[in-house]
Amino acid sequence: MRRKPIELAAVATAAVPGLTPTAVSSAPDDPADFDSALLLDSEGKRWRVRSPRHAEASARLETEFLVLRAFAPGIRAELPFLMPTVAGSVRLGTLSTFVYSHLAGSTRSVEELTAGPEPLAREIGVALAAVHDLPRSLVSNADLPSYTPNEFRQRRLNELDQAATTGKIPPSLLVRWEHALEDVSLWRFNPSVVHGDLHEDNILVEGQRVTAVTGWTDLRIGDPADDFAWLVASNEQDFVDAVLAGYTASRRDTPDSHLLRRAALSAEFALAQYLVKGIAAGDSAMVAEAEGMLETLAGDIAEHGGQPISVEPLPAGNAAGPGTPPAASGPVKAAVEVAPVPGAPAAPVSPAPNRPAVEVQPVPAQPAAASGPGQVPPAVDVTSSPARPAVHVAPVPTEPPAAGNAHAGPDDTSTTALPVVKAQQA
Repeated sequence: MRRKPIELAAVATAAVPGLTPTAVSSAPDDPADFDSALLLDSEGKRWRVRSPRHAEASARLETEFLVLRAFAPGIRAELPFLMPTVAGSVRLGTLSTFVYSHLAGSTRSVEELTAGPEPLAREIGVALAAVHDLPRSLVSNADLPSYTPNEFRQRRLNELDQAATTGKIPPSLLVRWEHALEDVSLWRFNPSVVHGDLHEDNILVEGQRVTAVTGWTDLRIGDPADDFAWLVASNEQDFVDAVLAGYTASRRDTPDSHLLRRAALSAEFALAQYLVKGIAAGDSAMVAEAEGMLETLAGDIAEHGGQPISVEPLPAGNAAGPGTPPAASGPVKAAVEVAPVPGAPAAPVSPAPNRPAVEVQPVPAQPAAASGPGQVPPAVDVTSSPARPAVHVAPVPTEPPAAGNAHAGPDDTSTTALPVVKAQQA
C-alpha cells in the first residue's frame, strides 16, 4: 500500500525521537520501489524519508545503510560531493523505513540536465570518476557483490535467457543483445566500484555544481558503463561528450574505448529487466508499459539502426529478426554516434562467434540480494497505524540556494554521523 507524505512524516517521528515535523512534501524517487517525502522540522532542519513498497526494496535500503556506514569520514572528505547520513530507522511490519539528514541541492529532469551548461555536464563526469575511483576494499569489506568482466557478461547472458522465456521480447532485440554479449572484444575492461543505480533522481544539483549523490542501494564492483546508461539513453550526444570529457580528465585510470557501447547496451537491456520485474510483481500495468517500450525500441532500431553496441557487426543472416524489415544497403546511421573514449587505447578486435538466435532455456529465478551479515535491527516495531504528530503539517517551502561551499550551511548535517536512537516500543 502506498504511503502518503503525511503518513511518512508520522513514521519519521518514531524513527527519530524528538523530531517534530512542521511541513512535508513528496520527493522524487522510484515509484515502483519506494515512497519518499521531504520534511521540515520545528528547528528549521530538513529530512528525507524513504519507505520501501516491498521486501526487495526494503533489503536494498538495509544494504544502503551498511554502505553508508562503510564510508568513513576520511573517504567522504575526499569526494567532490556530499553523501546521505542515516538519522534513524523504524520497522513497519516486515519493511524498514529510513530517515536521512538533508542534503543541499535539488533534482533536475534529464531534459533540464542535457539543456544545462557544459560546466554542469563536466561536474557530473567528475562525480562519476570519483565513484569509480573509490577503493575496491570499500565494497569487499562490506561483503557486497563483485564481478569480473567475464562474470558480469555471463550474468547478463543469464538475465537475457530469463527475459526470453517471457515470450514478450521482440526477436530482433534478442538477436541484437545476444550478439553484443557474445562479442568478447566488447567486454575487456577494468572493473571498478559502481554506484549501480545512478540516474537523474539520485543527483542533487545547485547552480552548475553537483552537490550530492544519493541512492546507494546497489553499490558493487563491476562494469563502470552501467553508471553511464542513463546518460546514453538521453540521446543528447553533446551532453554525453561533455560528461565523458570531465570523467576522462578526472579518472586515475584511462577508460576503455568501448565504455559507451556497453552503456548503450545496458540502457536498452534495462527495458527487458523492467519487464521481468513487472511480471514477477504481477503488475499488469508495468508489464504493458515495458512491452510498449520494447516494441518502440525495436521499431526505432529497425528504421534508424539504433546506437552501435557491438564491435563486430551482426552477420547478414541474423541482422534482422522475425517481423523486422530487411536491412537497407549502405551504412546505417545510428541515432547517437558513440565515439571512442578520448585517450583510450584501441582494444583489439577479435571476431565474434556466429551464433544462431537466442536459445530459450528456463533459468530459475534468482533470489533477491539479502542485506548480508551485520543487518541493523529495527529501531521499533510499528504494528498499528503510526501516530500522527500534533502539529499542523503544511507543504515544505522552496529551499533558498545555499551560499558558498556545498559542504557548509546551517541546514547541512550530511557530514555529521547522527546516532540511530532506538525508540521504545509503545
